[in-house]
Amino acid sequence: MTQSPDRNSRYVVGVDVGTANARAGLFDLSGAMLASAKRDISLFREAGAIVEQSSAEIWDAVCSSVREAVTSAGVDPAAVIGLGFDATCSLVVLGDGGAPLAVGPSERPERDIIMWMDHRAVGQAERINAVGHEVLRYVGGRVSPEMQTPKLLWLKENRPQVFATAWQFFDLADFLTWKATGDLARSTCTVTCKWTYLAHENRWDPSYFEKIGLGELAEEGFGRIGTRIVEPGTRLGYGLTQEAAAAMGMQRGTAVAAGMIDAHAGGIGTVGIGGRPTENLAYVFGTSSCTMTSTQDPVFVPGVWGPYYSAMVPGVWLNEGGQSAAGAAIDQLLAFHPAAPEAAARAQARGIPLPVLMAEAVSAKAPSLSEAVHLAADLHVVPEFLGNRAPFADPHARAVIAGLGMERDFDSLVALYVAGLCGIGYGLRQIIETQAREGASVERVVISGGAGRSGFVRQLLADACGKAVVAPYAEEPVLLGSAILGAVASGAFADVAAAMATLSTVSAAYEPAGGEIAEKHQRRFCCFEGLQTFARSTLGL
Repeated sequence: MTQSPDRNSRYVVGVDVGTANARAGLFDLSGAMLASAKRDISLFREAGAIVEQSSAEIWDAVCSSVREAVTSAGVDPAAVIGLGFDATCSLVVLGDGGAPLAVGPSERPERDIIMWMDHRAVGQAERINAVGHEVLRYVGGRVSPEMQTPKLLWLKENRPQVFATAWQFFDLADFLTWKATGDLARSTCTVTCKWTYLAHENRWDPSYFEKIGLGELAEEGFGRIGTRIVEPGTRLGYGLTQEAAAAMGMQRGTAVAAGMIDAHAGGIGTVGIGGRPTENLAYVFGTSSCTMTSTQDPVFVPGVWGPYYSAMVPGVWLNEGGQSAAGAAIDQLLAFHPAAPEAAARAQARGIPLPVLMAEAVSAKAPSLSEAVHLAADLHVVPEFLGNRAPFADPHARAVIAGLGMERDFDSLVALYVAGLCGIGYGLRQIIETQAREGASVERVVISGGAGRSGFVRQLLADACGKAVVAPYAEEPVLLGSAILGAVASGAFADVAAAMATLSTVSAAYEPAGGEIAEKHQRRFCCFEGLQTFARSTLGL
């Protein structure tokens, strides 16, 4: 539908690059999204946990999405005053002049991104952790193979020519802002959370890089990973370059903000609800899950990344947890069941994802949303198909399914689905309780992400984790988070905190059930922890 704006109206664009697609949303300055567009992007998989992407394909997808969103809204591009980016924490490797470099055995230079979910650097991460450097205190005590220094070390050891000749190593969000503006500045969000930059001291620690085998990056003065680090929302360069503006159908010079990791943009779009971000845990439930807790002072939580300074809300410390597989874990779990092909065909015929069909089936079968837990019967799932990100920081952890019988019908598929979601909720509870013991407590969970849109899912998570789950008014809070950054860069708001307080509002709240339902979840949580402990103690036997 075409928007007919007042000629004095102003708009901002948020761009989100997730695992499978690039999206753009056009917002007014009340936080209402007027139009959106998306383009799918490719994943390239190889043996050895290799997952790669193409920066050129992603940039084209971003430009097409922005152009379509602005055009479909009927907005004059001159009225768009700001643009913000978020993206997965994937590693982009470019040679001279920004030419892509092959990062894997395919030898295809267009495959120049090591994705966040790529676990090729597990060995390098373990060796880095064995060094036990002081900077590891600020990543929960252990680096993850999803972070960038293990991936850089893998490149050096396995593709030394690519490592030696690389001109720049970017986090994906920083690559996008460079493409848009020509500015090589990095965001405190990306380099603090994934590269070991010490934002509270405004410095890299050269000794860390020397001790783990990446000393040349320090010797070069960190020129290939970032010498100017700025807070998210900072205006970069002179705005959109002529080339970028033409590709997007925008105006040259439109303000462009320093960006964020995608989950953190979801946090910006939600955690300001109520005006007290330190009371809210931002929970982004998508392919993976991410938990983000804000504190005024640093809190060290073993197995939880951080504390990071100014990585999400400027001037505030952040602890980050979650799981590498969340929505993807549910997809994997359902795929095992004999009734899955039939259910998938039913979902496809209706044009909806399989998890949406499952949530509808649960809502139809259960007397109330909270009573749906009874459908899981004696099934228990620890959905750690891709390791445990938090609170154990164990990439070797694996999933456990207990209580399966010989049933092959749709009802048993529903039971497995409910049990899997319970497992997601109990993993969230573990993180909340672990952080609270160390002094980072929260009052509520503010949810975003495509896997958490169902009222049933939100209620089950509230019941399983024991905290109220609040849904934001924004239909696309991750896109809103990026748009908030663009609004701040344009000068429409004084800072990120002011923009969050104005643009983030509540649409619904789901309180945890008490009584018999709460008791049942307590018993199931004990089973979850017991199965998890047993599995972790027996791995490798």
